[in-house]
Amino acid sequence: MAVTGRSTLVVHGRLAMREGRLAAARDGRHGLQVMSFEQAAVRLAGGFARPIDDESLRAAIQAVLPMTPMGELERIKALPGMIDAAVDTLHKAWRAGIDLAARAADHPRLAAIARLEATVLDQLPRGMMRPVDIVAAATNRIAHAPAVLGPIEIVGLTELSPCWRPLLQALTTHIPVRWTAGPRTVPAWLEGTSVHVSRVPAEAPGIRAVSAATAYHEAIEAMRWVRSLLASGVVPSEIAVATASPADYDDHFLALRVDANIDLHFVHGVRTVTTREGQAAAALADIIVRGLSQSRLRRLVALCRESSPFEALPEGWLRVLPTDAPLSTPSAWNRLLARLKPEDWPDSADHASALRAAVELLAKGPHAEAEIGEAFLKGRALTIWRKALLAGPAASIDATLETLKQDDGLEACVSVAWMPASALAASPRRFVRLLGLNSARWPRGIAEDRLIPDHIIPTAILDPLPVSLADRRDFETIIATTTGDVVLSRARRDSDGRLLGRSPLLIEHGEETYLRRNAAPVHAFSEADRLMARPQDFAADPQAVSAQGCWRDWRRSEITAHDGLIRADHPLVLAILGRTQSASSLRRLLRNPLSFVWIYAFGWREPQSSAEPLVLDALGIGDLVHMVLDRALRDLETGGGLASADTETVEAAVARAAQAVAADWESERPVPPAVIWSRTLDDARVMAGRALTYGDDVLPGARAYGEVPFGGSEPKSDAETPWDASAPVTIPDTGFNIAGYIDRLDISGDGKRALVRDYKTGRPPRGGIRLNGGRELQRCLYAFAVKALLGDDVAISASLLYPREPVDLQLGDPEAVLAEITGYLRAARTSLSGGGALPGPDTGGDYDDLAFALPANASATYCKRKLPAATERLGKAAQVWEAE
Repeated sequence: MAVTGRSTLVVHGRLAMREGRLAAARDGRHGLQVMSFEQAAVRLAGGFARPIDDESLRAAIQAVLPMTPMGELERIKALPGMIDAAVDTLHKAWRAGIDLAARAADHPRLAAIARLEATVLDQLPRGMMRPVDIVAAATNRIAHAPAVLGPIEIVGLTELSPCWRPLLQALTTHIPVRWTAGPRTVPAWLEGTSVHVSRVPAEAPGIRAVSAATAYHEAIEAMRWVRSLLASGVVPSEIAVATASPADYDDHFLALRVDANIDLHFVHGVRTVTTREGQAAAALADIIVRGLSQSRLRRLVALCRESSPFEALPEGWLRVLPTDAPLSTPSAWNRLLARLKPEDWPDSADHASALRAAVELLAKGPHAEAEIGEAFLKGRALTIWRKALLAGPAASIDATLETLKQDDGLEACVSVAWMPASALAASPRRFVRLLGLNSARWPRGIAEDRLIPDHIIPTAILDPLPVSLADRRDFETIIATTTGDVVLSRARRDSDGRLLGRSPLLIEHGEETYLRRNAAPVHAFSEADRLMARPQDFAADPQAVSAQGCWRDWRRSEITAHDGLIRADHPLVLAILGRTQSASSLRRLLRNPLSFVWIYAFGWREPQSSAEPLVLDALGIGDLVHMVLDRALRDLETGGGLASADTETVEAAVARAAQAVAADWESERPVPPAVIWSRTLDDARVMAGRALTYGDDVLPGARAYGEVPFGGSEPKSDAETPWDASAPVTIPDTGFNIAGYIDRLDISGDGKRALVRDYKTGRPPRGGIRLNGGRELQRCLYAFAVKALLGDDVAISASLLYPREPVDLQLGDPEAVLAEITGYLRAARTSLSGGGALPGPDTGGDYDDLAFALPANASATYCKRKLPAATERLGKAAQVWEAE
């Protein structure tokens, strides 16, 4: 039969409220109100009274703090933690029943806090009251307590803040008040009051203590323990895992519950940044705090695709952004947007104005945080953003977001619960595992208030319910209220390997069981945990069999299928051999056949970072100098030509080219810091000037061309070319077509002589080189391409120019060198089509972009072990490695 009549159940914490309402519904207790004591006091106070919630208090402090004189706290009031400290201090004073205004004359610090309290109270809505004001209003209406509250039962509490105790005692004269302590300790101040205290003997659970390697190992063992209980038939609502400070374990459990596929409810909530909405707010905060860049914008777009500033942009619009450009300055964005044309957009419509508006709004920074949040975020993400702005200044919003929490969406009453010890003390469960029982972690130490230290108001008065005593009380309560089993767990070491001491709470609970990190669990919490703990099971897994076979093959000196052996005439290999090659791809074929297949058959590429580097690498400097040379050469050829230009004319053209190239580079590629970037441009100008003025073999009446395309390569500019760039160029007797760009080509006025020059920005080699082990193919291949396109009657000379020294290395007898290269390329083609995609001398080297796909430390171990067998297997194709 349902129980009727108004009554009130006072509990502590959200979990206890949920479980209290569920129990009331199951028992049909109509009219039962489940609430905290503060909520009961507000209900009795009536009218529009309500407590001061954290969000409103933070908003009020944020609004009045800049204008409120804070005395000796004036210098720190703008720091990021000031709002948190002020909220904490005011709550402590209010809970302790301290009248700050009455004690303002005792100390200047108290006067400052009292001024802040007064301005905050004026800022808050009229209905919001401090605890002392709520108690006063409720006391004035206490005659209505029988109708408003009915009989009160207080369950699960071991203490009550001093501010509420006068009201509790006053209520006993009008309604029955029952303090159901059960086996819990009863506060001493209840003695002598009219509150009826109900006690029962303490439970006697089975208790065992264990020690794990680290906190992460503790979390793993806890999940295994949960799995074992579920497998034995225990319902999830009877299982709890708790600790004094859950933040130390939250990340571990968040990851493990996904792997375990167990509904593990975080009673205290999960961090907002672990959710998609929280990540959207974090992405926007990253831009506001650290500035706009392409990588940050892409992250924001991925999380806020439907926000208003991006709604007008077409699907796939991110393709208009150069992938490797940092775009970290407003000028870089302006240059990019100015260059965009309607045909660059996926729908062939101009959307530059919409993108410019979004970029300009994001570039406003922390001063426009509210406007930016309203524009880019929606729903829960916008709510998270607003809360973060209330919790701290906009300049530190990224740090503030890390501290915000939200409900994880699981139903607490039917799930395994992970919670603070205080919540478990108020809502006992049958099977309990307590973590973090280390010294200084449980119980935690007592710390002074951040704004009112002990010498101003003693900590025992400001905080009469300190966290250290609360931790001890919670531990005792959990032991006394658990009816099943309790496991007490601690970590032996921290994440840095330092030894950790035992909590004094473990002294009375016997010896602990030493849990080894590599021990096989009786109940694995997931499939991965089972396989990792049982090697014999993992060894039978097909993936493990394959991995073990690969590892064994890597350790053998002979060539195996895991080293690049493939079936002969594989269609994919034949397809990449049939494509048009470049000098760099043929070099890779000769010196690293395995990488040749990875890049051109598999399409593997090293990811390009858009982060701004400290200095440009060697490849970047080479690209920069080549771009300056090409632009300067085109500039000179539109005038009187390079052959007739003096040194001053060349230097002026190089300066103009460097300025133009720098602007394009800053828009499309990462750049070093300003000082280093300026020095790099100076070096590029010097090398470009030396390259253009180096004239040891000047052709009479020559016409100079830069970045000359051949073999089907697309021209990089609209400059005139000396031939049809789309005409194919075939290396005889190899089956390879080649294409590329010649750094510089000079053709004499009579068309009988041509100079092919390839620029190298590094250090010149010692002595002369021809093929240099297959590293140097460009001179010969480019000379052959020029002869094939200009005709056999043209005399060709080819050289490598190192403008840093400067040194010019001429290639003697290009035709003989081509014949030698032809033999090597023929052998390499035969070897690869026959299934030999093997390591070469460049495999795993300093400039191997794909070394990550090789075994660890491959250059010192794997490559040395395999290279002799690979050399024998490749045969004539490997002879190029010894060529001078």
